[in-house]
Amino acid sequence: MPTLRIALAQVNSTVGDIPGNAAAVRRWSREAADAGAHLVAFPEMMLTGYPIEDLVFRNSFVEASRQALRALAADLAADGLGDLAVVVGYVDADGPPAISSEAVPGSGRRDASALLWRGEVAATYYKHHLPNYGVFDEDRYFEPGDTLTVVRLGGVDVALTVCEDIWQAGGPFTAARRAGVGLVVNINASPYELNKDDVRLALVQRRAVEAGATVAFVNMIGGQDELVFDGDSMIVSAEGELLARTGQFTEELLVHDLELPRATDAAPATEHGDGMAIQQVALPGELPEPAGTADGGIADRVSDEAEIWSALVLGLRDYVNKNRFRSVVLGLSGGIDSAVVAAIAVDALGPERVVGVSLPSGYSSSHSKDDAADLAKRTGLDYRTEPIQPMVDAFLANMSLSGLAVENLQARVRGVILMALSNQEGHLVLTTGNKSELAVGYSTLYGDSVGGFNPLKDVPKSMVWQLARWRNTQEDSPIPENSITKAPSAELRPDQKDSDSLPDYEILDPIIKGYVDHDLGRAELIAAGNDPALVDRVLRMIDLAEYKRRQSAPGTKISGKAFGRDRRLPITNLFREGSA
Repeated sequence: MPTLRIALAQVNSTVGDIPGNAAAVRRWSREAADAGAHLVAFPEMMLTGYPIEDLVFRNSFVEASRQALRALAADLAADGLGDLAVVVGYVDADGPPAISSEAVPGSGRRDASALLWRGEVAATYYKHHLPNYGVFDEDRYFEPGDTLTVVRLGGVDVALTVCEDIWQAGGPFTAARRAGVGLVVNINASPYELNKDDVRLALVQRRAVEAGATVAFVNMIGGQDELVFDGDSMIVSAEGELLARTGQFTEELLVHDLELPRATDAAPATEHGDGMAIQQVALPGELPEPAGTADGGIADRVSDEAEIWSALVLGLRDYVNKNRFRSVVLGLSGGIDSAVVAAIAVDALGPERVVGVSLPSGYSSSHSKDDAADLAKRTGLDYRTEPIQPMVDAFLANMSLSGLAVENLQARVRGVILMALSNQEGHLVLTTGNKSELAVGYSTLYGDSVGGFNPLKDVPKSMVWQLARWRNTQEDSPIPENSITKAPSAELRPDQKDSDSLPDYEILDPIIKGYVDHDLGRAELIAAGNDPALVDRVLRMIDLAEYKRRQSAPGTKISGKAFGRDRRLPITNLFREGSA
């Protein structure tokens, strides 16, 4: 059997940076060639970044992608890499892009994969299954392909597929079995969510058995707005055995030798139960014998807390760096949320790029001020103090306010100070509200919700404590113990506690998860053992807070359903659970 040395380039691309992404392909292809690889595969839409959303409607963008693909093929050959087969994702169109101003169904925008070889685009494949759920809107953007491309490389038949093709039964993988291929290459932009790595392995194993072929699954890493990609690339044999696997959230090249069956000249069966035609492309020549052996190894899995922390760090780092912010600023209250956000920011950017501001009011406790200062000392971030009480008093001297309005005024004064520092010094403001608070509207518009990015947007309060405790088990302990153990409080009135306004988080968070993440109704939540009056109260808070969430900052998605792209509800909505 021929030995094919494959390289999976688990790398980070940037949406719209077509020259930078092409340069990364050249750089990593050189590393693959130096490792003796015959074929290297890059993630889905590597050239353009992913997801490109409405950029696909710009003819200039589609044409830039197509031109860059042709130029990349020539550049790889000029680099002396012409004999390396390079599989790369890009956006294509049927024929020259139309002159009309936007794409419409049938206009032929394609989520595409190409195999580059000897200075040419030797083969192309168009994604067949287009996801249209959760964060995906690909029916809006692309037309599906109906032909499986099979490339004969050194006597081995290799099928090209893209992302969702592996998540659905039938289609390309049953066509691959019909074609008798030895290897299916599946390039991905599969976003992270907790425990998705467990789902992926079983999925790739099922498809390998379905295709009767080895499957090489390569996924991107990096942050893109609210999405973060974790890699977790792998190779699985035709029998479903895991052969090699990368780590998560690491940019790396997995190189592995595969013993694959030699292709035959038998024509594929004409039965089209999979609904796909088969296009065969033959590249001349045999595979050179690789030097030594290459075993990609199987990376260890990590704990849930380590996984989530890595996602939050990478999501923040890429949002800041890819959008060219030089630093971040956040309010440090001494509480658990701001402490965790500060620790994430320092891990992502380094202490020299993080500014923490203590904003004490007349109600701020001495321990909270001490805890904020302690965190600053532990992390080494740029620490400042800006008392807000004189500014609050100036407002109250000119306006007659009381109760909740005075509490919200304090939060809004803090927001004004943070935004002023952002304007003056160029920082990105980080907001620190967690998913539990966003769910029930426990925040002040233009106050504690102010900011350009929220690392905890998809992190429930109970998980914030878990992450803090886990982070403090590492080499350093950035979070003061008192911030973890004390009762949470906004400190906007005397002796205030979150529990004055909200149920305990260990009771609240499961209701939020059921209603928001799993779309359970009132009856189902009560059947799960929750108090009916409490369910009614929580659901009403969640429903009424939709207008606040619509104005909230983006933040990294870590769950199956995050606020924002995942969950789209009307603000004006009079349906109430149990009222129909």
